[in-house]
Amino acid sequence: MEEVRGGPAGPFEDLEVIRTEAGMSTARFCQLVDMPERTWRRWQAKARAGKQSKGPWPQPAREVAGRLAVQHALAHPAWGHRKVWAMVRHDRHVVSQATVLRLLRDEGLLLPAAYQRERRQLAQRRKAAFATDPTGPNQVWQLDFSEFETTSGGTWRLAGCRDYWSKYEHAFHLSPTANKHDAIAAVELALADYEALFGHPLRDQCSVDDTTGKLLPVVTIVTDNGGPFRSFHFEAFIELHPELAHVRTRVRTPGQNGSREGADGFHDPVTRLRHATGLPG
Repeated sequence: MEEVRGGPAGPFEDLEVIRTEAGMSTARFCQLVDMPERTWRRWQAKARAGKQSKGPWPQPAREVAGRLAVQHALAHPAWGHRKVWAMVRHDRHVVSQATVLRLLRDEGLLLPAAYQRERRQLAQRRKAAFATDPTGPNQVWQLDFSEFETTSGGTWRLAGCRDYWSKYEHAFHLSPTANKHDAIAAVELALADYEALFGHPLRDQCSVDDTTGKLLPVVTIVTDNGGPFRSFHFEAFIELHPELAHVRTRVRTPGQNGSREGADGFHDPVTRLRHATGLPG
């Protein structure tokens, strides 16, 4: 039939080639592949007319509410799709929760299912770290990156641990990048600096849990929620050092890491650079 009409093979071109080479009629072939002949003919007619077989279907709800949903999701990264949906409805746009869910998933703005549980765990760890103020040095170290721009237009990133109680600056790590490897290197420099100052590794100060027999951490490292500090490699590095514990501050609350943030803002950057490179003052 198709050879007589001279139309295109249709969307099932590979199957049509097989049918033609076998010299089989369309009715017999549709019976063999268990497909209604009317369905095959309908798809062939659409192909001959140059029409798309399916889609893309109109999405009026997403087109109207898409911009607002993305705007609210970007303004409040911690919100889930239900809060974003409520704000879109507040803006007088009728849209379902499922539509907002699919829209945020397609835009890559949907939080993982375990995100809220992770936030609660981090909140418990923050509360445990700052339930009582440190009473001496080497109890809380605060870590962050700062930048030093040179006269030639280059930028150096400095990462260093600062003792919360004594305000002592451990050795800085200097690099043109600010990634997970630089964060790990900064902590390693702080550990080496402690050993040089006190004559023994920080791990020797760990006490042993009577129940589990594990070493208890001595120093809690406080950081913000930057990518280097959320990486698997940084967390694995902390796990391999039982003398260390890691706590991240709340999102968009630099005041919780104020000792480190304040030092980055007010200390002379040239002094920090010399401290990092070991150059004379």
